[in-house]
Amino acid sequence: MAPVITKKQILILLGAPGCGKGSQAALLKEKFNIPHISTGDILRENIKNGTPLGLEAKSYMDRGELGPDSLIVDILFDRVAKDDCKRGYILDGFPRTLSQGKILQERLGKDCEILALYFDVSNETILQRILGRLLCKKCNTPYHRTFSPPKTSGKCDLCNSELFRRDDDQEEIALKRLSVYSEQTAPLLDFFNNQNQLRSIPCESTKEEIFTNLITLIPQNK
Repeated sequence: MAPVITKKQILILLGAPGCGKGSQAALLKEKFNIPHISTGDILRENIKNGTPLGLEAKSYMDRGELGPDSLIVDILFDRVAKDDCKRGYILDGFPRTLSQGKILQERLGKDCEILALYFDVSNETILQRILGRLLCKKCNTPYHRTFSPPKTSGKCDLCNSELFRRDDDQEEIALKRLSVYSEQTAPLLDFFNNQNQLRSIPCESTKEEIFTNLITLIPQNK
């Protein structure tokens, strides 16, 4: 039986692109049986389907920029209003700016307990991770050419669909994303730290070691 997180808890995963948030979110989802809400995945699904929201989001993502708050907030809160989020959820990719952090606090109110988890890793390591990432076209299972390669080159282990490299994982765009993160997202650390809602996790070790350390930071009912 999955452990129960105390109260309705919102786990916010913070860190630069490629720091490992997505991999850890998948492990947290399995352990606590709460949804992993990735604004990036939601936006990419809209892009894949060619929706008006997706076309607008793509124009920003192709330039390695963040979408406007109005674009991100509306789609996020539509998702977390669903029944599967009543016990809590994991936020990956939101908030990305100080203004989004403040909006989140206001919209959630006092009924939720917020815990921001910062994945601390060097830019050199991040670039190595980003440039080797692969994703399944059908089921979105992530792989890495070096750290977690598929059993068959170019094919997903789970559904045998083709693997691809996201447009925003190209080196030029990756460097731009790191620059945007440093300028716009890093101030969130001070914001959550000032409210005693921030916990930091060193992320230069293995995925398993990081997860073991991560779990110790999350309150659980015994």
